Amino acid sequence: MSILATLATAFGIGSGLFNLPQIIKIFQRKSAKDISVITYIGLLAGTVVWILYGLELNNMPIILTNGFAGASFILILLGCYLYGK
Repeated sequence: MSILATLATAFGIGSGLFNLPQIIKIFQRKSAKDISVITYIGLLAGTVVWILYGLELNNMPIILTNGFAGASFILILLGCYLYGK
């Protein structure tokens, strides 16, 4: 993996970590009433497309970063399902 690919992977995963405070807040407070479900569904759909594209190219940085982001979006959507009342 090139230096640029390594940096892209590291920063992509780091960007996915920015969802962690939201995930923690949802599950600690057991409330997701102010979270836009449509936004996270759209973001998840985009990450699925990027993962498929990464698989087609056999490009691990694309697959890893979008897989990580997709997992965080799924956790947020799960919190919305459980606590979005």
